[in-house]
Amino acid sequence: MFEIIKSGGWMMWPLIICSIGAMGIIVERFWSLQKNKVVPAELVPQVWKLSREEKIDSVLLHRLRTNSPLGAVLAAGLSHRHLGRDVMKECIEEAGRKVVHELERFLNPLGTIATISPLLGLLGTVFGMIDIFSSLMQHGSGDPSVLAGGISVALITTAAGLVIGIPSLIFHRYFERLVDEYVVDMESEALRLVDILQGDREEEELDEISA
Repeated sequence: MFEIIKSGGWMMWPLIICSIGAMGIIVERFWSLQKNKVVPAELVPQVWKLSREEKIDSVLLHRLRTNSPLGAVLAAGLSHRHLGRDVMKECIEEAGRKVVHELERFLNPLGTIATISPLLGLLGTVFGMIDIFSSLMQHGSGDPSVLAGGISVALITTAAGLVIGIPSLIFHRYFERLVDEYVVDMESEALRLVDILQGDREEEELDEISA
């Protein structure tokens, strides 16, 4: 592996940095975007039970905000539950935008790595080809096997860039899709709770969920 890196030239070092960054982001996002951490299944029934028992206070709202992204969205609505349905929805939407921003953390850098890695690899190959043809101009063609070997070495950076870029792009698209699904789930759960608290839905609906 070290010989391959050494053969690729100095352009391999930016590619190595990109690979380390992509791996770190992928591992961190897999850990942070677990469903039980983002949209806990039992949270809405618990909140509704506490609300029905009139146990919602500032301490509970603070705990709810730090519980999960869904908890932050629900807390935004519950803290304005006495101001009507429209105000609750506006607060939920505002909190939702902040939550989405947090869920998408590091996805832009991952997308950037997926885009620039193949380009860096291609740039390294271009530099390698320039060196090869410069050497040919100075010393002549000589042995064709030397030329073929030089070209294969120059192509190492392109291969490395693709090896880094393709998985990065796949995981970037996967995490984007996962965040979109979580956002839809959070909006649905929050609006359902708003409807129940404001009397637009029957309480039995949430009782069926918690059963």
